[in-house]
This record gives sequence, structure tokens and C-alpha cells, in this order.
Amino acid sequence: MRVVSMSGSLRENVGKKDAKALRREAKVPCVMYGKGEQYLFSVDQTAFQRVLFNPEPCFIKVSLDGVDHMAMLKDIDFHPVTDIVYHADFYELTDDKPIVMSIPVHTTGTSKGVMKGGKLAYKQKRLNVKAIPANMPSEVMLDIANLDVNQRIRVQDIATEGYTILNPKSSEVITIVSTRASATAGEEAPAE
Repeated sequence: MRVVSMSGSLRENVGKKDAKALRREAKVPCVMYGKGEQYLFSVDQTAFQRVLFNPEPCFIKVSLDGVDHMAMLKDIDFHPVTDIVYHADFYELTDDKPIVMSIPVHTTGTSKGVMKGGKLAYKQKRLNVKAIPANMPSEVMLDIANLDVNQRIRVQDIATEGYTILNPKSSEVITIVSTRASATAGEEAPAE
């Protein structure tokens, strides 16, 4: 799993007035919770670019007054007009407590159905995965080499090691859809 570092400074004052003053200085008021103690801090607006503009999931190492905390971004609020980050919630990770993250689905191999003219269709591009932080995958990799036209991979078909997929077991993740080209190829095959 990718780790992004952020440096923050603890907030002395709390409230609307303090939050507005921080936003004027291009800082984002944040809160971190999860291990029992709650931290109120602020982070530079630019620090969120590496997290928000990258589709890959990540853990965040938040440095507060020289102490590092491993966390994940739990919730984020944006300004309704300008789309700048208005507020962020972080969840501090523990080694033994499972977390849930949205993990992207990627494929490997070339499908037999695609070679016949079928089309690869992602029914779900991300899956909800539950695992302890050490076992959290950065992607769910699916081998599609054996998929033919009108065949699919469901959640129940995915082999998981150390994590659990929370999506419904019968829901489709990837399917090879038939197209005119694949139908034509199928008609020509018996004639030969």
C-alpha cells in the first residue's frame, strides 16, 4: 500500500472563527480519531493533492509535532463553489483492528473472448475490502485469460488472502460482452 506523508500543526483554538482564519491562510482544519485520543490540527491545502488526484488508495503518515501517526482519510468536505478542501477527518490505524477501503480492480492477461471480438466490461471498478492494515491490498488483480464471450467474474470467484470483499457475492465484477464482431466470428467458426 502506498504511503503519503503529511505534516500538520496542532490547533490551539477550536471553532468557526479559528477555522475561517486557517482557511484564509490556505490551511485545512482537520481532526484525527481512532485510538482513543482525538487530535485537532491543520494541514496545508497543497498537501491533499497527492491524495485526492491519484486513483490509487493510500495510507497517510501524519506528522504532528514530531510524532508520526499512520492514518487513512475517512471523510473530506469541499467548498460548494470553489471545490477546495474545507475539512478532513482522518482515522488513526491500529495493527489489529480491521478497516474498510475502496480498492480498484485491475486485470491481467488477454481474454479469449476479447480475441474473438468481444468487449471487456467492468461492472465494478472498485470493491469494498475489509482487512487489517498490514493485509490491505493496493489493488484487486483479476486474471481474465480464460474468459470467453458472455463469461464473467463474480465476487464469489475472487480468491482473497488475508482480506474480505464486502460487495454482494453474486454481483458481477468483470464480463466479456458479445459484440457484432464476436457473433460473426461465432457463426463463421462451424462453417470452416
